[in-house]
Amino acid sequence: MTETRSRAGTGMSASPDPAAEAKTAVAGFLREISAFQEEVKTMFQQQEERLTMLDRKTMIYGRPALAATAELDVPHRKAFGAYLRTGDDDGLRGLVLEGKAMTTAVASDGGYLVDPQTSDTIRSMLLSTASIRQIASVVNVEATSFEVLIDRSEIGSGWATEVAAVAESATPVIERISIRLHELSAMPKASQRLLDDAAFDVESWLAGKIATRFMRAESGAFVSGDGVDKPRGFLTPAKVANASWSWGSLGYVASGAAGDFPVSNAADCIVTLVYALGADYRANGSFVMNSKTAGTIRKMKDADGRFLWSDGLAAAEPARLMGYPVLLCEDMPDIAAGAYPIAFGDFAAGYTVAERPDVRVLRDPFSAKPHVLFYATKRVGGDVTDYAAIKLLKIALS
Repeated sequence: MTETRSRAGTGMSASPDPAAEAKTAVAGFLREISAFQEEVKTMFQQQEERLTMLDRKTMIYGRPALAATAELDVPHRKAFGAYLRTGDDDGLRGLVLEGKAMTTAVASDGGYLVDPQTSDTIRSMLLSTASIRQIASVVNVEATSFEVLIDRSEIGSGWATEVAAVAESATPVIERISIRLHELSAMPKASQRLLDDAAFDVESWLAGKIATRFMRAESGAFVSGDGVDKPRGFLTPAKVANASWSWGSLGYVASGAAGDFPVSNAADCIVTLVYALGADYRANGSFVMNSKTAGTIRKMKDADGRFLWSDGLAAAEPARLMGYPVLLCEDMPDIAAGAYPIAFGDFAAGYTVAERPDVRVLRDPFSAKPHVLFYATKRVGGDVTDYAAIKLLKIALS
C-alpha cells in the first residue's frame, strides 16, 4: 500500500491503452474515406452538369445528339457524323472522342477504320455498278498478295494388259499466279459550313463520293489495267488466234469483216465465239461488252430471223445473248478495227479480284481551309487466273 501511494505521489503516469489508440486510428481512417467519397460525389455532379450543358448546346445549334440505347442501329452512324462535323467547340470534341471509341481508333496518324456500316454501304454501291467484280471471283485477304494455284494439266494414263509392265505416266503441272494488292485512293472535300449543317447526311454523301471514285478506277483497271501500281486487266495478256492458243495468252476469234461485223451472216462470229470456249467453262459463261456494242449486237438475227438478244424477264435479271447473261461494262472498247469489244467466258474461274475489306479514312481539316478533305484508301488487286476460261472477239483489220 505504502509503495503504491508513493508512486502515485511522484507523478508517474499509467501505461497507454492499446485499444483506445486503435479506435482513434480507425475513426481517423473513416473520416478520410468519407471525405474522399464526398470528393468523388462532387466530381460526378460536375460531370453530369457538364453533360447537361452539352445536351442544351446541341439542341441550340441543331446538331444531332447520340441516340438513346434503345435505338440499336443508330448510335454508331450518328457518332460517325459527329466525327466528321468536328468544330472548334470543346464540348463537341467530347463527342468526337466518343465516336472514335466506337470505330477502332488509329492513334499513330489520327485516322480510323471505317465502321462496318459504312464499309457495307460502299461495298453494295460497288456491286450495283457495271464492274467485272459482279461476275469474277472476289476474295478478301489480310496479306499483301494472294496466291492462286492452277492445275492446268491431267495425269497421264494408258491401257494395260494383265501381264505387261505399267509404264510411268505424266504428272500434273501446277501453275501459281500471284495477285498483288495495290492501293486505291480518293480524296473528296466539303466545306466546314456544309458539314455543320445538321440536315445534311454526311455519311451517305461521303460513302457515295468514295464509292464513285473507287468504282471508276477499279472497273477500268479490271478490264485494261497494266498491272503497274494497279490491277492487271483481263484484256492485258497476249492475244492469239484461238487455233494457236496456249497457256499464258487469251484466244480470240475474228469478226470476219474489216472494222465491223460482216453484212451477211453477222451472227456467225458470235456463235463461233461461244463454241470457242470449252464446254465446262461454257456452262457458266457470260458476255461482257459496252452499251454501244450491245446496241449493235441486239439487232442481229439468226438464219430463221430470230433475234439473238433477249431482254431479262425480271427487273434484276440481265439481258441474254444466245441464252447467256450479258454484263454491260462501259470500260470495254468500242467496235473498231483491231479492237476486242466482246469477251465471253467463265469469269468466276478466269479472273480473280483480291481485296482488303476495310476502307481507311483520314480527316484533314487543315490543308484546304475552309474545306475539309477526306482521304480514303483501299487495297485491291486483280489478274487472270485461268487463261482457258476467257475468249475474245476481235474486229478484223482487213
